[in-house]
Amino acid sequence: MGVGGALHYAYKRFNSTVINDLWPELWFFSAWSVMVCAVNVYTDVKFYFSNQMLTVLGTVLGLVISFRTTSAYDRFWEGRKLWGNIQLASRNLGMIVWIHVPLERKAGPGGEHRTRPDGQLRAIIERKTMMNLIQAFGVSVKHYLRSEPGVYYEDLYPLLSFLPQNIHNQPRPVPIPREGSSDSESKYDQDGSLPMWNDTTNSTLKGKSHPKKRGHKGDFDPEKVLPNIQSSIPLMPARNPPQERLTDLIPFFIIFKPFGGLFRKMVGRVRHDRDSGTRDWFGKKKELAPIDSNVPLEISLFLSSYLQSLLAQGLLTPAMATGYNNALCSMQDALVNLERIRTTPIPFAYQTHLRMSVWLYLLFLPFEVWQAFKWLTVPSVIFAAFLYLGFLEIGQEIENPFNYDENDLDLDHFCLTIQRELAEITAHPTPKPDSFIFSPWNQPFAPADRRTATEILHERQQHEEDHTEGAVIQGVRQVLLKSYEEIIKATEHRDTQSATWFRKS
Repeated sequence: MGVGGALHYAYKRFNSTVINDLWPELWFFSAWSVMVCAVNVYTDVKFYFSNQMLTVLGTVLGLVISFRTTSAYDRFWEGRKLWGNIQLASRNLGMIVWIHVPLERKAGPGGEHRTRPDGQLRAIIERKTMMNLIQAFGVSVKHYLRSEPGVYYEDLYPLLSFLPQNIHNQPRPVPIPREGSSDSESKYDQDGSLPMWNDTTNSTLKGKSHPKKRGHKGDFDPEKVLPNIQSSIPLMPARNPPQERLTDLIPFFIIFKPFGGLFRKMVGRVRHDRDSGTRDWFGKKKELAPIDSNVPLEISLFLSSYLQSLLAQGLLTPAMATGYNNALCSMQDALVNLERIRTTPIPFAYQTHLRMSVWLYLLFLPFEVWQAFKWLTVPSVIFAAFLYLGFLEIGQEIENPFNYDENDLDLDHFCLTIQRELAEITAHPTPKPDSFIFSPWNQPFAPADRRTATEILHERQQHEEDHTEGAVIQGVRQVLLKSYEEIIKATEHRDTQSATWFRKS
């Protein structure tokens, strides 16, 4: 790692802490405590009083802040578990589609006993297409949770470009909304256009398209393995975090933002895009706006209609159809719960009252500890502010763990993991069990019997007249019992040593 890489790593680690959010408040409380100490030392006015309430209020605030942080972490951990459910359901659904949907197909209602000449190829294309839809579900959930509407993204559009764009199943470019029309008029006034295509057009035309990729390091470009599909609308990057500015690093400089905007307007360089900063006037991270279209839901509709088609053709057994439906329902359940986490923040009154209480406690803290600490009041107040306000900021940051902050969940990693697992499933040749069970590399009865499966069958055929089937099975049971004894003897000694070591320690 070079100097530049080390500095970049240090910068990322710094952004993953809450110091960047705390230092303006720490400066304020340090100046406040210095003022209280200076008044007590250099004037006749004595700004201090009894500290009897200090212990009681500090304990109560500590418990409340702990509850606040724990509630936020519960949301963070629940989001991680729900993404694990999506990964598991995608894996199960992919295995059902790739392994249990048969390749043999009939020609149609008029030729039940005549297979198509390209039937197996069509079946493989069909199954791989549905695997792409399963992969697209996780990617669409990622963009949906980040308030990035529609499908025009480099990691999503290639997986969905073949889907119908209107109710007549006619793929056509989405028209540009008429200038001067409202969003409600321009969004659904087309002839039967589906929501996910219209919403994406509006959001893209509002200036959210960035030709420059952001978020990948070096040659790492996972989108290059996706289908190469041309789009009439510029595609957004797979990762589109807001550009960091000076106001993000130093929130205090947010007060100079109007002057900078006025200057840019005077020189004609005003930009209206989402990268106008990630913080509001109070230095806090901006909340993402909700979106209208639900692309994961529409993908689920296509996956569900595929199940209906398989059942209508008799291509899926009832047991596998139940597994297919359960996996799809699990994905839907995870989506709904993730949406609940994203759209249901901690009540504003609770957050505001807690922060006001902490501020009042820290404002009165110098008056209560001055008599005992003197000038040590200043570092004591700074430490208390860092402690209390730090936990508040941590709770606020991980409350919605689906954005681009350093401490948020790595949604891109989850989607790439699903992509790799589905690719591994499709690479599986699905051979018949006989082709690998009865092979010269399989020793099923080891360690008691080191013969391969082919050798066992060959010897059985040679002595078929000498031994009955019952005698052979009895011999196999004896071999399995001997294998059990050898396995216990070979593995139990280490466990016994470990248990003895723990007891002694």
